[in-house]
Amino acid sequence: MVTRDILVQEGTMRRLGMLLVVYASIGIGLALSGSTCRAQVGQPQSGQPSEQQAGQVEIKDVQVRLSDHGPVVLLQAEGKVIPIFVDPTVAGSIQGALTGEKLRRPLSHDLMHSILEAFEGKVTQTVITLKDGTYYGALTVKVKDKTKVFDSRSSDSIAMAVHFKAPILVGRDLLDSAGKMLQQEPKPQTL
Repeated sequence: MVTRDILVQEGTMRRLGMLLVVYASIGIGLALSGSTCRAQVGQPQSGQPSEQQAGQVEIKDVQVRLSDHGPVVLLQAEGKVIPIFVDPTVAGSIQGALTGEKLRRPLSHDLMHSILEAFEGKVTQTVITLKDGTYYGALTVKVKDKTKVFDSRSSDSIAMAVHFKAPILVGRDLLDSAGKMLQQEPKPQTL
């Protein structure tokens, strides 16, 4: 019994150690890139307007930050920010897409991006919703003349939209209920 408990503790400690390494890597990456990874999003591709519907707001800025609770993606629109906590791998994928940095080996979102492009496909938009305390993503993918909407985790949906520079949309109700007002940076005082 004692041996089993020790093995369980060692496995837990090993996973915790790996998680700390991942968080540290993200933190170092964020520090080297100025503490924030940002990108203007929602630029319709090929000059075409997005498929935005009534009551939806287009996200204008995406940032990845490291918080006390782990990596967080900040979706910004109309002076408000919606924080969405993500796992370290997705945070790294979004950060890489925002900064244009390529890893030696592709992550899942990089692979999905390459596969879609190989088949002349693209992500045209994603819509983020909140139901019962959980964020959801509706990822719209177009391949040649077919368009389909896929249910996904919000973090994966955001990552794919950022990789394709596709619009990220949220409902006005979500922005109003979950959006936090941006804090203005204090202006330097002059003498």
